[in-house]
Amino acid sequence: QNNFTLFDKYEIVEGMRPDNVAQELYESDQFDWVVLLVAGITNVRNEWPLSNRDLYYYALDKYGDSLNSNMFFETTEVKDTSGRLILPKGKVVNSDFTVKYYDNVLSSYQTKSGTSVRSGVSNYEHETKLNEDKRFIFILKGEFLQEFLNDFRDIMIYGKSSQFVNDRIVQT
Repeated sequence: QNNFTLFDKYEIVEGMRPDNVAQELYESDQFDWVVLLVAGITNVRNEWPLSNRDLYYYALDKYGDSLNSNMFFETTEVKDTSGRLILPKGKVVNSDFTVKYYDNVLSSYQTKSGTSVRSGVSNYEHETKLNEDKRFIFILKGEFLQEFLNDFRDIMIYGKSSQFVNDRIVQT
């Protein structure tokens, strides 16, 4: 997937299924397995993004009355009076996290706490982020599909071994 000549990044839009993506990209829904294989998806149920409706019901079932309770806290971006970054956004912290730093412009130590340095992330927000991360996959460019299919067919042919019975049967 690091080879930009073979793959494109693709965003799975709301309601799309692997067969819909295959139809759009390769003009046949029969290549849904190519979409999944190239994207590295082995379990569609857990690795394909849910629709917004399904996500809500999944999270509600998982968290119940705690759906909107804070799962954890993340830092907000904090800069000093001269614009220097003191604390980056998005670090997971405790609910009582504070930051103390020396401000050169004010020539004193400053302490920030509460919502000025952290914000709560609810269970639902967390599940939404996990689901949104699943929306971006790598797909094989259409012009390489036939070559991919040919190569895949070649590697799936049984070779002669101690388990070989005939061209159609291999002992297991």
